[in-house]
Amino acid sequence: ISAAGLPVIGVGKIYDIFAGKGISRSLPSKNNDEGINQVLRAMEEEERGLIFVNLLDFDQQYGHRNDPQGYAQALEQFDRRLQEVIDKLRSEDMLCISADHGCDPTTPSTDHSREYVPLLVYGEKLRQNVNLGTRQSFADLGQTIAEYLDVKTKNTTGESFYPLIR
Repeated sequence: ISAAGLPVIGVGKIYDIFAGKGISRSLPSKNNDEGINQVLRAMEEEERGLIFVNLLDFDQQYGHRNDPQGYAQALEQFDRRLQEVIDKLRSEDMLCISADHGCDPTTPSTDHSREYVPLLVYGEKLRQNVNLGTRQSFADLGQTIAEYLDVKTKNTTGESFYPLIR
């Protein structure tokens, strides 16, 4: 996306996760609330491109520390803040909510606990109530975002689900 000349804003620890590769600008955050604040700021400043977010608390504070009550409270807090993000979306924007891995705080281990993660996609101009099924790869999301932004990719991993929602 950045090679196509579009901004890629990394919120949270995205810059660190990708060692800065492909990230135009980094907006670090110390917790989920600060991450949402950075997202809202980036939405005001950018007209097109990708705002790529890692909300830290789900993983670091609750998932890897086996704190299901804290995790549930963090989800409820995120749900309360999500409306702020939705209210800032423009009619042509697409919002994708997912995770990079499962981290169930109720398992005995503090490691990543499952391969499947939820995937929610929303946009005013997108088809609503589409069951995206179980995707074959997390790369499907990347291919979908690239197609949505009309960015050609050399990556052959993943299959875009954009045709299902356009």
